[in-house]
Amino acid sequence: MIQVLIVEDDPMVAEINRRYVESIEGFTCVGIVSGVSDALHFLESHAVDLVLLDIFMPGKNGLEFLSEIRKKGSSVGVIVISAASDIANIKTALRLGAVDYLIKPFEFQRLQAAFRAYQREHQLLSEQEELTQDKLDQLLLHPANQPASRELPKGLTKETLQRVVKAISTMGDDFFSTEKLADQVGVSRVSMRKYLKFLTELGYLSLDLHYRPAGRPLHLYRMQKSRAEVLKPYLEAAD
Repeated sequence: MIQVLIVEDDPMVAEINRRYVESIEGFTCVGIVSGVSDALHFLESHAVDLVLLDIFMPGKNGLEFLSEIRKKGSSVGVIVISAASDIANIKTALRLGAVDYLIKPFEFQRLQAAFRAYQREHQLLSEQEELTQDKLDQLLLHPANQPASRELPKGLTKETLQRVVKAISTMGDDFFSTEKLADQVGVSRVSMRKYLKFLTELGYLSLDLHYRPAGRPLHLYRMQKSRAEVLKPYLEAAD
């Protein structure tokens, strides 16, 4: 489980980010702090893998926090989430080792993509002492610049993927739930979640969280027609 610290001075934004973190499999929020000093103290006494960092806060700002932890030799991952969209702040954050930079307001799937990219890097670097060039390129090269693989994640089949995509196409621009699609395709909800996770990570689906008075948020998906091309290598391989 990847331990996430949220550094955000707006309580409402911090709570939304906490809900986002808790809704992504493999991640858990271990703390929320409202300033740089509290964040530094938290890191000294808690195990943290990833920090969601705002820039503009009372006292020291987020970039000063980044600078301080790097001077101390900390390799904790940092994703900046800020309204600051100027090139100077973005360049500084990246130069100080931020693994990603999200400009407020952002869509949930963009945060999810950032988390999944960090998760792949975290797992790869944790499991191996040495890397081949191919493995290193997975970390250093942007996924859009790499040739698409026809291999599906473990547990998915090309034939079922075709059925899932065909069912999604009948939804048009409407949102749909895991349960609704699972019933239409004729597979279990557990199995359908795996396909929806894969399609969301590809960008073929967008994901919206609908919060209810009690319980976990409802996951609703919608097809992104402009991203249909990303599926071609997988669907062609199934013919």
